[in-house]
Amino acid sequence: MFKYLLIFFFFIFSFNLNADVKKKIIQNLSNTNNLEFKFEQNINGKIENGNCTIKYPKKIYCKYDTTNNKILVSNGKSIVIKTNSSFYIYPIEKTALSLLLDKEYIMNKIKSLSARNIDDKFINYYFVQSENEINLFFDKKTSNLIGWQTLDIYQNLSITHLNSISKNVILKENLFNLPKQD
Repeated sequence: MFKYLLIFFFFIFSFNLNADVKKKIIQNLSNTNNLEFKFEQNINGKIENGNCTIKYPKKIYCKYDTTNNKILVSNGKSIVIKTNSSFYIYPIEKTALSLLLDKEYIMNKIKSLSARNIDDKFINYYFVQSENEINLFFDKKTSNLIGWQTLDIYQNLSITHLNSISKNVILKENLFNLPKQD
């Protein structure tokens, strides 16, 4: 009997800890209007680094540390990827970034998901939406978003790790204006 009682209290205690961590993550997201960070991105084995700024909802500006001056910009409706020699424009709704850059969507999704504790340092939430598999990773101590992993309909695996994160910084008004094609 003691064994069953011990197991019962363990599950109750674990549930309360997970609920507390979930509340902290949601509160942290709720209080975040924008993020600046350095990133390392691995897309199907190709690694790129750079700096990004996210402004919720759905705006992002990333400058890659590449010789071809790659940038990625979303104004909340479209995404442009521009280099010295190429220019691509997509509706944001056709990409996983539409979900990743929508903090209200993420907070609502997290409310309905179970967390996975990784090495007692990270919290992971997994879901599938619009034919994209998405893993979100949060630092357990700070409740900050520290990365994501997506697998799209074409089986492209993208892993993005964030570091040197700053929240709610003053941003330039025109940062998320889409660049023009040369």
